[in-house]
Amino acid sequence: MRPRSVDNFLKQARVPYTTFRHPEAFTAQSEAAVSHVPGRSWVKIVVCFVDDEPILAVVPAPFMVDLEQLRVLAGARAIRLAQEPELERLYPDCELGAMPPFGTLYLQRVFVDQCLIGEAEMVFNAGTHTDAIRMHYLDFADVAHPIVGAFCSRSETSAASVPVRKSADPEVV
Repeated sequence: MRPRSVDNFLKQARVPYTTFRHPEAFTAQSEAAVSHVPGRSWVKIVVCFVDDEPILAVVPAPFMVDLEQLRVLAGARAIRLAQEPELERLYPDCELGAMPPFGTLYLQRVFVDQCLIGEAEMVFNAGTHTDAIRMHYLDFADVAHPIVGAFCSRSETSAASVPVRKSADPEVV
């Protein structure tokens, strides 16, 4: 069941979105596949710490976060991936690894790779590994207030990838 905090956040924001359920999956690419959503439209959320601040990095499912580019964009001295215990503490209302990209809900900055700008559709976890949210990028930007920059890569040499879990029956909200 989706966290009420996510539903309440979106209802208060008054932006259009739909939700759907899908078979349980544990990576963004797998979630896109089981949901019949193009991988470029399914976004994964990678939680990092810049210096001591948790942030959310949002990139298309087939891509990875280039940590050095994200560090520079964030204006930080250091960057690292969040550990599982930190995810449990930061997102207590979500299943592990299934947090949505709404940093304002969790008092965190959100960074979005520029390749997502203007995308007609974004799909992402809704707090569980079987629920997803679909919305337009501009509506997402209105509620998430992301910092946009170039920090995703297909190369595994300087990038980090974190598996994410996700699901597919439309429920209009």
